[in-house]
Amino acid sequence: MDTEQTPLRLSVLDQSPIAAGSTGAQALRNTIELARLADRLGYHRYWVAEHHGGPMLAGPSPEALIGPIAAATSRIRVGSGGVMLPHYSPFKVAETFSLLAGLFPERIDLALGRAAGTDPLTTFALQRDRSRAAPDDFPAQLAELLAYLEGRLPHDHPFARLAETLPGRPELPEPWLLGSSSQSAIWAGELGLPYAFADFINSDGAEIAALYRERFAAHGHAGREPRTAVAVWVICADSDEEAQRIASSGRMAFTLLRRGQLIAVPPPEEALEFLAAEGRSNPSPSSRRRTVVGAPATARAGLEEVITSYGAQEAIAVNITYSHEARLRSYELLAEAFAL
Repeated sequence: MDTEQTPLRLSVLDQSPIAAGSTGAQALRNTIELARLADRLGYHRYWVAEHHGGPMLAGPSPEALIGPIAAATSRIRVGSGGVMLPHYSPFKVAETFSLLAGLFPERIDLALGRAAGTDPLTTFALQRDRSRAAPDDFPAQLAELLAYLEGRLPHDHPFARLAETLPGRPELPEPWLLGSSSQSAIWAGELGLPYAFADFINSDGAEIAALYRERFAAHGHAGREPRTAVAVWVICADSDEEAQRIASSGRMAFTLLRRGQLIAVPPPEEALEFLAAEGRSNPSPSSRRRTVVGAPATARAGLEEVITSYGAQEAIAVNITYSHEARLRSYELLAEAFAL
């Protein structure tokens, strides 16, 4: 399957950014407004992320946001991007997303990740049992969760009857696996799951996406095709210069984040002054962090290049801006550029 045979899907990953001087509550209201816009514009799916314990992002609970977003929209698929499974009981996640699928049939995605979504101290605070380190048993957690959803627990398994009690049956969420490394690609291919790669975290993912397809083919999942989505940092504005100005807020925030300094999203004027003082006025290419920033034609060309390199059928656009209006405009212009 390739992008020439399959119509490209364009989707949204929203991390609910908090602008300096604003509040988390306003960021969450902005998420609902952006979801309504994405629904009207023709985006395929709208995913919300999971991040904990910081001043920049207001989305620690995708399972709590998905219902309000789905209720505020009419067509778009809504889901997690993703649920960080190590924090949770697989059965609880299965119940929660079964409930959502029952309320919003054929619209709910359950994308799963292995990362903590936060720093080590906050990860520890999230643990129910703080007497020891949490086990690193993601493959077992994932297998248990999928077994609940697919009704594959052996009859003699002590939890076998629980799969029958999922509240939303017969409706089910569509599971996805998230990743930014080769290990996630191997798991997704072996399990026959659709795979979403975080290019905005690691832009060296084209070979990893190819590995996913190889593993998928090797395991012969009858009746299913590999599906790859690539999540890309995209900021679109009316001109290349304006897009770079808007993008400066995120560049400053992430520069400080790498130093362990957590801040809300700064205004572009402050960010440009900071970047100039740091000698970072001009964005430099990075093998680990790719950004697609520019006017509609520039953004489309850059995004198409990424999509082609991954052999993806879907692009998921993610960005952080100080101005909510600039973020709305970015997604409007991107939709126009791709004629959604």
